[in-house]
Amino acid sequence: MLVEHELLLFAAFWFVVSALDEAAFDLGYLWLRLTGRLREPVLALSDESPELSRRTAVFVAAWQEADVIGAMIAHTLKAWPQRRMALYVGCYVNDAETLKAAMKGAKGDPRVRIVVNDRPGPTTKADCLNRIYAAMCRDEERSGQRFASIVLHDAEDWVHPAALSLIDRHLRYARFVQLPVRPEPQSASPWVAGHYCDEFAESHAKSMVVRNALGAAIPAAGVGCGFDRDLLAALSRERTGKAHGEPFAADCLTEDYELGLLISRSGGRSRFLRVRDHLGDLVATRAYFPATLETSVRQKARWIHGIALQGWDRLGWFGGPVDMWMTLRDRSGLLTAVVLASAYLLVLIEAVLGIARLSGWQENLALSPLLATMLAISFAAFVWRALWRFGFTASEYGLAEGILAVLRIPVANVIAVMAGRRELVAYARLLAGTATVWDKTTHSLHPAHLAAESVA
Repeated sequence: MLVEHELLLFAAFWFVVSALDEAAFDLGYLWLRLTGRLREPVLALSDESPELSRRTAVFVAAWQEADVIGAMIAHTLKAWPQRRMALYVGCYVNDAETLKAAMKGAKGDPRVRIVVNDRPGPTTKADCLNRIYAAMCRDEERSGQRFASIVLHDAEDWVHPAALSLIDRHLRYARFVQLPVRPEPQSASPWVAGHYCDEFAESHAKSMVVRNALGAAIPAAGVGCGFDRDLLAALSRERTGKAHGEPFAADCLTEDYELGLLISRSGGRSRFLRVRDHLGDLVATRAYFPATLETSVRQKARWIHGIALQGWDRLGWFGGPVDMWMTLRDRSGLLTAVVLASAYLLVLIEAVLGIARLSGWQENLALSPLLATMLAISFAAFVWRALWRFGFTASEYGLAEGILAVLRIPVANVIAVMAGRRELVAYARLLAGTATVWDKTTHSLHPAHLAAESVA
């Protein structure tokens, strides 16, 4: 009974704290709606693919992405016909298949520049991006023309036609711009892949919107994000002391997240943009997320490792009360995993004790008024969260996905617990001196593949 009581107290306390945290964001979101500040502008068709006002370099780091990189390049070149765009694709000397697929997707388009990293892969994504950055700097020196902005994307991304011009337009007033990410549903994986739809639908329609309205630092998602090239150069010089330097932290697992916060720390303005095209579709980066339990756990463990632990080590704590609050939220992944693990352990204990109590072998646990109140708040908060999760997912993906979003909550929790355990092991290895490597997810399907099949 002592273990049961302590687990109840521990889980209930942190559930209440989490409920208060989320309630603050809920109130902020509702206030934005009621005051009319929560608007999603709709683009006219003529505004979706205009020529860029300045030269833009798009970086794509690719390691063992032969199945998707060709389709990604081909679709990106078609979606973004602007002449001032250059697509830099980073490959590795020991990854011939990805290199061949990238060249095939480029089809000789002069806007594509394939950069081959002479260091055998995988190194880290940041290292690959730094090699691309160095190649871009050499191109600038040869041509005498400087890029004004840099946009990051991944090999599995399906870009929106309006995204590039939208980023270009807003980088005139900000130093960093982030567009939403929209995971695509997968019929073959409605539970694992589907839970990404639920999480991003709520995060990028509520949490990031409120964060933007509060003026807090905006973390970069690594895709659909644009940076002012001069600011990146300044950050690079500050880090390395060199003229070109390396703007991406090669020893960091979440270099994109870190870069977004560093821009805010340097005083640069950041913006999160939610805009609809003329058809009403969200201008966002679409992609297929991991569809198996093992790959999803690996990916989320990398996120927790890079944001919660490496972020603490590398960035520390900075900013005013709002930024501190956001940093606490960002780094709560490990604590969330521990609390959820305690809660599910408690469920098992309660099941065993329930049988014992029915048999008369165990007395019921007497709850103090405080613990009973915390448990009631926790249950109410769970129902409230489920309603919000349903609402955002249904709004973006339809009623059926909204219902599934509620049923997928336990799946997301189990993945979070497993990722937390994996992340702790990985962090212990890092402290023991193991080198940081690109523990990436290999992708086998790009949205362009299904689009081609539907046309055929």
